[in-house]
Amino acid sequence: MPGEPDRPLPGPSPGLLRRPRLLIGTALAAIVGLSWLYLAGIARDMAAMDPDMTMPPMGARDLALLLVMWCVMMAGMMLPSAAPMILTFAAINRRRRQRGQPYVPTALFTAGYLAAWGGFSIAATLAHWGLERLALLAPMAMKVTSPLLAGSLLIAAGLYQLTPLKQVCLVHCRSPFDFLVNRWRDGVGGAWRMGWSHGLYCLGCCWILMALLFVVGAMDLLWVAGFAALVLVEKLVPAGLWIARAGGVALVAWGVWVLGVGLAP
Repeated sequence: MPGEPDRPLPGPSPGLLRRPRLLIGTALAAIVGLSWLYLAGIARDMAAMDPDMTMPPMGARDLALLLVMWCVMMAGMMLPSAAPMILTFAAINRRRRQRGQPYVPTALFTAGYLAAWGGFSIAATLAHWGLERLALLAPMAMKVTSPLLAGSLLIAAGLYQLTPLKQVCLVHCRSPFDFLVNRWRDGVGGAWRMGWSHGLYCLGCCWILMALLFVVGAMDLLWVAGFAALVLVEKLVPAGLWIARAGGVALVAWGVWVLGVGLAP
């Protein structure tokens, strides 16, 4: 009837509403699990090699495989902390579908997010290649051998944890609903751009922590898991902002110690 307020379309049962959330959560868990299995296989193969073996210069195939490794590692490390944002996107998208509004697959949002970290993976691959050519990287452990470089990276990472840019990016990562409501874009391109935008904020928040994998060893999966846990805590725990600052102070102290003793971690 004219003048009558719009009535919401009848929605599915709560069980049907929970099903997509469960499917998306299962898919994310599967991607993360497979990523860690892949990394564990690489770490096992590298541990079986002779540490004194001379590695030939990296060719195009080696660089491609290294890029794949970094991309898989970033997916395994970052998707757990991005899950609340991805699930919130899926929930908002589902409500829009119930109201007869345009909706798109959540996979497009996730693809945009991973594309941002794919850019970081390219940079990490090139940095790895450059450090190896300069004989500043142990190929098997994938960690820098220079105490000066290691200590400087730790101090830089610690100071970055205390900067306003870090805090701004972290706040956006910690507020999924506000982020999506204020930046919602319709359509396929809109979903991808929202994921890309969130990925950039996440990148601004965590890029230098990921760069510290060159200090502790990208193939030391305990350290990899530790940094992934730190990112998760920063984003999800109520005191995450203070934890980030405390971590920054600890990293600066660690870097000063490394420079003082003259030994890389």
